[in-house]
Parts: sequence; C-alpha cells; structure tokens
Amino acid sequence: MEYRKIKDEEDQIEDGVVGDAVTSRGVSPSTVTSFPTGSVDRLRWKRKMVVTIALTILTSSQAILIVWSKRAGKYEYSVTTANFMVETLKCALSLAALTRIWKNEGVTEDNRLSTTFDEVKVYPIPAALYLVKNLLQYYIFAYVNAPGYQILKNLNIISTGVLYRIILKRKLSEIQWAGFVLLCAGCTTAQLNPTSDHVLETPLQGWMMAIVMALLSGFAGVYTEAIIKKRPSRNINVQNFWLYVFGMIFNALAIVTQDFDAVVNKGFFYGYSLITILMILNHALSGIAVSMVMKYADNIVKVYSTSVAMLLTAVVSVFLFDFHLSLAFFLGSTVVSVSVYLHSAGKMQR
Repeated sequence: MEYRKIKDEEDQIEDGVVGDAVTSRGVSPSTVTSFPTGSVDRLRWKRKMVVTIALTILTSSQAILIVWSKRAGKYEYSVTTANFMVETLKCALSLAALTRIWKNEGVTEDNRLSTTFDEVKVYPIPAALYLVKNLLQYYIFAYVNAPGYQILKNLNIISTGVLYRIILKRKLSEIQWAGFVLLCAGCTTAQLNPTSDHVLETPLQGWMMAIVMALLSGFAGVYTEAIIKKRPSRNINVQNFWLYVFGMIFNALAIVTQDFDAVVNKGFFYGYSLITILMILNHALSGIAVSMVMKYADNIVKVYSTSVAMLLTAVVSVFLFDFHLSLAFFLGSTVVSVSVYLHSAGKMQR
C-alpha cells in the first residue's frame, strides 16, 4: 500500500446493501431496491463509520508503533524480516479473499492465479520501489519524531500529483496546485522549532529521506495504477497477490544481503515483541483499510482520517514519548489538513 486504489467497477450497483453478496450471486439490482430506504441508509452509514474509524486508528498508530518498537533508540529486531512478514501477511490476505471469491463465483479468466510472463514482468518494478521506501520508513525515525513523520508523509500527495501529470497525462486543477503550495507551507510550519537555534526541528537528513520516500511512494503508486488500468477486468486480489509475491522475493534478498548473519545466529524472529507483531499487523491491514475506503466510502473519509491521525499521533506522543505539542505544529497540521482537503476537492471537480 503502500497503499493501492481499487478499480471495482462491477460493484457499483449500490455499495450500501451487501454489495459483494448481491452481485456475486447474480441478483438483479431491482432486488436491492426492495430493502427499506432507511435500512439501506443505516447500513451505509454504519459501514462508512467502521471504515473511517479503522483507517484513522491504523494511520495514527503506524508511526507510533514503529517508534515504540525501538529499545534504547535501536531496533532489536531485523527490519528486513519485519518487512518480509508484512508482505507475507498481505499475500495471505489476498489469497484468502481469492479463495472466498472462487467459492462463491468459481474460477474465471479474470480471477485465476495462473498468468503469463508478460503480465507479471511489470510487478518487480513497484515491488522494488516499495522495498526501498519501506526500509527508509524505519531509518527516518533517527531524524524525525512520530508526529513529524505523519506530517512529512503527506509530501507523497505532491509527488503523486506531479507524476500523474507527467506519466498518466492527467491535468491538475488550480485548486490542487494551490493545495500543493499549502501542503509545503504546512509541513514547514509544523517543523518550526522556536526553542532551538535550528530553524526546523527535523534536520536536513530527515527532510531528504522524507522527500525520497514521497517520490518512491508516488512513482510506485502511479506505476501500479497504470498496471491495473492495462487490464481493468482483472481481479484486484490477483494483482495484489503477484505484487506481494515479488515483494516477498525482494525482502528475502534484503534479508540475505543485509541481515543474513544476524538471522542465522540469533534467529528470524529475534527481538520481536508484542509491539513488533502489532506493527506488522498494522502495516498489512492498512492497505486493506484503504481498499475498503475506496469501495465503501469516499475521498472525504480519507481526508478526515489523515487529518485526525496527525492530531491523534501528536496527542499520544505527548504521553508516550514526551513530545511537546507546540503552536507551530498545531497550525502546520491544520494547514496540511486544509491542503489535503483542497487536493481531494480539486480531484472531484475535474
């Protein structure tokens, strides 16, 4: 997900009434409308609330769990094995979803796992990009705290938007360009450090790593969407499965090249704790939550979750990591929230 956009056009009947169950059994849309309108609205509202709460919790706890998994400022576990476990879990979840689909609908040309070399040869590129981005995600915390990371992570909106314009030839609206300017201003404001001789709280190394991560995430996301659009009828879980398979392969190579001796001598799961396990689950489920937002909710939910997650991360960090919630951070996070909303509004107006 490294979060991926669902292209689930066949489920557009009405995502309020057991959409998958209805369409998978071939029930006509008229059957859907036979439910009382009030009942339909309640179902849609409850589903949207569950998805919103889930995405907010997962997003806000991601950086906190990474920082919390440290011991004396260091990771006792191997970050490459943690990344490998994330990819393995996501692969297993995709396979479980496919198994359910095969049981309900049978195996078809679009949901079968068997494929051709021409189809799978494109997946190593985004898988390799996500590998580097996910490893940097751990090392950046040597220079930035959890709330600062949540702020800087929004820079991938800019990289994704610009790459959409360059690669997919999508025109950006004036509102979106204004949102990009506000996003840069908000990130800078949130990092102002009035109590030190340094102007910005995050040093240059932290900013450079955040920018590299944003570029990697943006390019991988745009490239992945281009793959999906090349064959839109292909089941998203099949595409996810092959992406995660290559992610497992690249992370296995990272283990061999970076942590082979440590894994052989101390064990694959050396240094793992309950926090580490929760962090792995968080990373794996975040991608699922984003998919659910695209299917059952809308962009406003993503904006709300992102904005609330920044504030939640800051508040929790005050108690866990003695983070100082300054006026500059509050104002900066507010500006970032407005910029994210403008980007979303500009996308819907196109």
